[in-house]
Amino acid sequence: MNQQAEKTIRLLICDDQAIVCEGLRAILAPVTQIEVVGIANNGIDAIDLTRAKQPDVILMDLKMPKMNGVQATKAICEQFPNVRILVLTTFDADEWVIDAIRSGAAGYLLKDTPQEELVSAIIGTAHGLSHIDPHIAGKILDRVSRHPASVTPDLTLISQLSDREREVLRLLATGLSNTEISQTLFLTEGTVKNYVSALFSKLGVTDRTQAAILAIRAGLAASAED
Repeated sequence: MNQQAEKTIRLLICDDQAIVCEGLRAILAPVTQIEVVGIANNGIDAIDLTRAKQPDVILMDLKMPKMNGVQATKAICEQFPNVRILVLTTFDADEWVIDAIRSGAAGYLLKDTPQEELVSAIIGTAHGLSHIDPHIAGKILDRVSRHPASVTPDLTLISQLSDREREVLRLLATGLSNTEISQTLFLTEGTVKNYVSALFSKLGVTDRTQAAILAIRAGLAASAED
């Protein structure tokens, strides 16, 4: 924790609205752990500034001119795999968010996220965590399940999981606690904890939000509908 606290997080802001960019800069200015190293107004600029400034985290808007945030996210994740991207969105169940996550985004924030949560999300993302509201994750998974053609399942990932583990992952991704999952599946809470630990190990994740994002990327919700 001390090493994490000592390292300044280099942040790039990408949004086509100047007032949003300047508002974010002003909000983050007092935060000593975060340094805003650049502002991009479209996806092309974001790629160029990522190359020049080498940020740790990018706050990425989605709907922008020249190159949108989904395209930029995909390009940056391919070219700069160590850079973590947090999507900024106005809508809590935008289909573009699904595409951005599939393209490699680590999570997403709503533009009206309170300052404390914004700072926590940026710091957590820089340290390898994923930020996503579990209730909003449920809305996205519902969209995925209703539009299975929009997802390309990762069969290798899915094949690692038992039927029961897939059930637990689906419920976890909709925001249910271990207690709620145990009640839904008629299992003891200890058994659910064991399943969740096994899921984290098999998927290579460290928290529930990372697991939820992988469920979206893998098309798990869609596969459960087949």
